[in-house]
Amino acid sequence: MEMEPIEVSSQQIILKKEDAKKSKALKRSLLLLNCAMLAIGNCAGPLLLRLYFVRGGKRIWFSSWLETGGWPIILFPFAALYLNRLRGRGDSDDGRRLFIMKPLVFIACAVIGTLTGLDDYFYAYGVARLPLSTASLIIASHLAFTAFFAFLLVRHRFTPYSINSVVLLTVASVVLGLHKNGDRPANESNKQYLVGFFMTLSAAALYGLVLPMVELTYKKANQAITYSLVMEMQMVISVFATLFCTVGMLFNKDFEVIPREAREYELGETKYYLVVVFSAISWQFFFLGAIGVIFYGSSLLAAVIITTVLPVTEILAVFFFQESFKAEKGVSLALSVWGFTSYFYGELRARKKSNQTPKPDIP
Repeated sequence: MEMEPIEVSSQQIILKKEDAKKSKALKRSLLLLNCAMLAIGNCAGPLLLRLYFVRGGKRIWFSSWLETGGWPIILFPFAALYLNRLRGRGDSDDGRRLFIMKPLVFIACAVIGTLTGLDDYFYAYGVARLPLSTASLIIASHLAFTAFFAFLLVRHRFTPYSINSVVLLTVASVVLGLHKNGDRPANESNKQYLVGFFMTLSAAALYGLVLPMVELTYKKANQAITYSLVMEMQMVISVFATLFCTVGMLFNKDFEVIPREAREYELGETKYYLVVVFSAISWQFFFLGAIGVIFYGSSLLAAVIITTVLPVTEILAVFFFQESFKAEKGVSLALSVWGFTSYFYGELRARKKSNQTPKPDIP
């Protein structure tokens, strides 16, 4: 029995090309949307967190809890995606299941969530002790840590530009550490400043590990990576990070102190709760944007966007909180901008070279 050749009409080929273009355009639009969410969260979250401390807030565990405590917001897009699955694939098992995450992915997200909770505490401690402009400059070093861990975990290769970026960002952090006296807030000892400095640096290093771990989980998931799964992963990560910080709050008796702290807040009790609520919402923008950028791009792209937005946060911190911006901060900022510009330029060159490489004809 002879097989008849399958005829593919030119109209079918055109339709396939149009579908591919639409899919690529949709992916680019969603990537831009997640980049915008990441940028908004990365700018608003630190400002609101610093506002909490500047105006009388003192609970570090509570402020770290706020960074992931707004996770119930994810339930709204999660429900919308589930209903969309029911309409599109109602007869399949995946379409009817509320959660499509496999056990190994759940375990990986639980570990990442616990590390994220620890990172939240490190960062909140640093923001409580340091001016926000200084903390933001230190956090810029997380691009170097992300590049290093991405090389180890997901085999992103180093280039001369990325190595140059790592060196510059490291030097930028060292410059701030050596000039602590000119930047130390009033009524704070050198020891407290240094502890805040190293806690912020630890937060940068730990989040530099978390981003490639998320990308590695995508690669090792052994199941189709859809945005529904990405949303589930972010929810699990946030829940475990929140549980970690909740335990810290229980030991520190933060739940008992919050009502009194709200009454004594400089801006008033109502504005205290507004700062708390909007802080939780803005951090969810940050985390949802970060995990979306990793899904549609890479962990290094997420790190570049975070680092790119940091100068905006530093300028707003100087403007809103009247923080000093002395010579060492200017040098550190210049080195940071040079560092992530070098990295971004190197990535663009590598992508351009990859696109220009001739591809063999496949019959």
